[in-house]
Amino acid sequence: MSGHSKWSTIKHKKAKEDSKRGRIFTKLIREITVASREGGGDPVGNARLRVVIDKAKSVNMPQDNIIRAIKKGTGELEGFTYHPATYEGFGPSGVAIIVETLSDNVKRTVSDLRHVFSKMGGNLAESGAVSWMFEHKGVVRVSANGLTEDEVLEKMIDYDIDDVFISDNIFSIISNIQSLHGIKKGAEENGLKVEDVSIEWVPKNVMSVEDKGKEEKIYKFLESLEELDDVQNVYANLV
Repeated sequence: MSGHSKWSTIKHKKAKEDSKRGRIFTKLIREITVASREGGGDPVGNARLRVVIDKAKSVNMPQDNIIRAIKKGTGELEGFTYHPATYEGFGPSGVAIIVETLSDNVKRTVSDLRHVFSKMGGNLAESGAVSWMFEHKGVVRVSANGLTEDEVLEKMIDYDIDDVFISDNIFSIISNIQSLHGIKKGAEENGLKVEDVSIEWVPKNVMSVEDKGKEEKIYKFLESLEELDDVQNVYANLV
């Protein structure tokens, strides 16, 4: 069963705040462009693109922006070439970190990451150092609306789900990536309010930090990584 990462819930809330400032648009446009370049511009045959388009629509990104980003990815319009990369490391108190980036200047990206890691008590590691602690999964988040975990499981019992957990009145439904779209559709058909659909690095097990000061230091570190222009997503095995 997957680990319950409190950081993933915090990220979801932060994304809503970012959407009000428009900051999330930049990240989503980059991701749409790369997903289109790598898997084609038709979301029906490109699961990653479908997920990102749904996320863009959920934060009210104009359709014209989405179409332009797709065309830049497929080469129909000129644009920057963004290179995807995944970095691994350890944060304060030994928390395991995975950072996904999209960048037009890899040297700048690595330099920025090293600066944050070293400044805030962490260190970048070699590829494979922490990824074995995570699984690449689909995550559908739905509002609890007074439901219990058993009630959500009963509604979704006919779907291929791996795990369900609740945090801050939001249920996270974990599945394999291939089942993600079907689970989102099933959740909606069963009266659940879908808040977010993502492909994420979900920790197999999580660690806890009892000391509030240390925990606050970890969250400041994670937020500093998220604020870097080239960073798309940050994942941690912190409960």
